[in-house]
Amino acid sequence: MSANRCHFLTGFCLVFCATVVPALAQSGIPMTTVAAPAQPNTIQLPAASKVDSEIWHPNDAGGYAVRNVTRPTLTAFRRVGKPSLAAVIIAPGGAFLGLEMDKEGWQAARWFANHGITAFVLKYRTLPTPPDQKVFVAELDKMISGQKAAFAPPEDTPAEALEDGIAALRYVRANAAEYGINPKRVGFMGFSAGGFLARSLVEKGGADKPDFVAPIYPNMAPMSVPSDAPPMFVAVAADDFLLTREKGLPLLESYRAAGKSIEFHLFSAGGHGFGTGPAGSPEEGWMDLLYHWMRTQGLLDTNMTGK
Repeated sequence: MSANRCHFLTGFCLVFCATVVPALAQSGIPMTTVAAPAQPNTIQLPAASKVDSEIWHPNDAGGYAVRNVTRPTLTAFRRVGKPSLAAVIIAPGGAFLGLEMDKEGWQAARWFANHGITAFVLKYRTLPTPPDQKVFVAELDKMISGQKAAFAPPEDTPAEALEDGIAALRYVRANAAEYGINPKRVGFMGFSAGGFLARSLVEKGGADKPDFVAPIYPNMAPMSVPSDAPPMFVAVAADDFLLTREKGLPLLESYRAAGKSIEFHLFSAGGHGFGTGPAGSPEEGWMDLLYHWMRTQGLLDTNMTGK
């Protein structure tokens, strides 16, 4: 297995690798930390903790990653150019141990904003990891080499992350007029662990569930599809290790069996964590496919009364 198939947050997308991590030797995450970058247009979401424990560090691609998030936030990227009344909340990945804020958050949000769609990046709460960066990296390297470590990714979406996803949906809908969006066209896109969260919001979000959903290289296991499940868009690479955990494509089969709308794109290669699609890769331009899907679903028209 190449490092690209299960990169660690490029620095960190080790999403649920318990069955495959022994094949890797080191995480590649820098042992240095950095100050939190400027995040304009950011609001704090409700959370029990008032203590800010987050730790920012560079990833191995030169971007930003964060861990030990205790105070969830939502950062708005207002649309430019041809307007749409739709909005998308974006959840980065990182195995619920950290968040790949650049590659799987801000980059995608800027793409949407430049295509006339208001976007919000959700910095949701993560599981605790050692505050010392060197200790954290050492423990992470233990984990990915198959040794017992001080932490491990959960099997599915933690309750705190689910709460933050619901809080984000409620905030965007409650403030739809301020952002000039239709509260009935609020979608949720998640990468990797964020894709797990996107699925959980459909299954457990109740009346707060998104109006459309796009889990990107998510958990491909079966899911419980509610009778009012929103349309779903899924993208994953054929050599993603998450596909090896399942027989067939049970996520798709679950949605189809429930009679719900789903669009699926399987790219020939790209591994796990291709983000918005590197130039020259099989998945290059996949967000254009997502945009086309949103248009054909009637999400991009400018009729404020539309559903």
